[in-house]
Amino acid sequence: MFVYLMASRKDGTLYFGVTRDLIRRVSQHKAKSTPGFTSRYDVDRLVWFEIYDEPTTAIAREKDIKKWRRAWKIRSIEENNPDWRDLYDEITQ
Repeated sequence: MFVYLMASRKDGTLYFGVTRDLIRRVSQHKAKSTPGFTSRYDVDRLVWFEIYDEPTTAIAREKDIKKWRRAWKIRSIEENNPDWRDLYDEITQ
């Protein structure tokens, strides 16, 4: 299971999600194949993710992170991805 964070651009709109298949899910966001938040706000850049063995742990982590202040979320991204580069290409190679 993956907890992931997408962004529209550096310091832009953020979206958190949980999925079993990160490559497929990010691909859906990029293709805007599902109407909704990420399509509407052009959120298509994978900037952060974590991997979990148990779905319940991943879901609990996502819920916790969604409660964080925006500054904490940004700091979490920038600790591992200071340039906010799109990690999608790295996970598909």
